[in-house]
Amino acid sequence: MNTKKAVAIRILQLCDEKQITVNALANIAGLPPSTIYSMLNEKSQNPGVVSIKKICDGLEITIREFFNHDIFDGLEQEIQ
Repeated sequence: MNTKKAVAIRILQLCDEKQITVNALANIAGLPPSTIYSMLNEKSQNPGVVSIKKICDGLEITIREFFNHDIFDGLEQEIQ
């Protein structure tokens, strides 16, 4: 799995855990819903760290908590 796909899955997992929709996440993170949806689909190949930080702030978690998940273990090599 590549990093972009892992980030998208993690965002959806966190929404599920917090029982919120992607639109609600966008609202609490202060991001346009289109930004988060582009992180979840093929539009954005490089989710920005600032957007991820805003998502974390909205969810009241740290970036460390965001990335401290098994899904980020064993990611594909990004440099080909």
